[in-house]
Amino acid sequence: MSSIGTALQDFQSLESLATKVSMLSSLDARAKILVTLAFIVTVVSFDRYAVAALLPLALFPVILASLGNIPARMIVRGVLLASPFAVMMGMFNPLFDQNAVFAVGGLSITGGWLSFASILIRFSLTVSAGLILVASTGFAPLCDALRRLGVPQLFTTQLLLLHRYALVLADAAAGMSLARELRSSGKAMPLKVYGPLLGHLLLRALQRAQRIHHAMLSRGFDGNFRRSTGAAWRSRDSLFVGTCVVGFVVARQVDLAHLMGQMVLGLST
Repeated sequence: MSSIGTALQDFQSLESLATKVSMLSSLDARAKILVTLAFIVTVVSFDRYAVAALLPLALFPVILASLGNIPARMIVRGVLLASPFAVMMGMFNPLFDQNAVFAVGGLSITGGWLSFASILIRFSLTVSAGLILVASTGFAPLCDALRRLGVPQLFTTQLLLLHRYALVLADAAAGMSLARELRSSGKAMPLKVYGPLLGHLLLRALQRAQRIHHAMLSRGFDGNFRRSTGAAWRSRDSLFVGTCVVGFVVARQVDLAHLMGQMVLGLST
């Protein structure tokens, strides 16, 4: 199977985990959205040179993945799939910021390398939290929860349609990639072929999306997805949100990595 098809299968498998019963999936989707947003705000609020201070926040996705019975390999593969964007964002930092911050064994560590490492850590934490949110909720319930939180219905409807048509585009791309690999016996595709291939892919996706849209209109679609009102907010949802927010505040105000290092050195001596 082509790499595109593998990525599509991974994403569909990740979202299908939301149908399984777990401690995380039983929580209200609005609570999980609020906690994920609070986590992202906490991660991005750190200084651009922060590296060690961000590491304790990795406990959040680890604990949530265990509560939701989400395989770690799916989260890791999803993060690695999108990691080139983070690398492109910070790859030039070591060139522009060459001020030495500290030295380790005679080797000077510049601010550019620290900021680059910080970008990679922030990216890994936030993307893993987003993947866990989708895996424990499902995309359609996620959009419905956003609407119940006050997000305009026009935005949530477009978000849901974007998700569905993105899967259509990815499915068409996977089919074309597999057909090319079978016809070329695994040979590398010349650069000049990419343009016509992408144009053909866009036309195929547009035609299929139009057929899907006409089918939706024939079934009475008027621009809104009518879903149930969802489960009521329960006390355990409030406990979940409160506990996570308190943990984020502590992680932001206290240098847990430095504190843990001092504890380890104290025990060793």
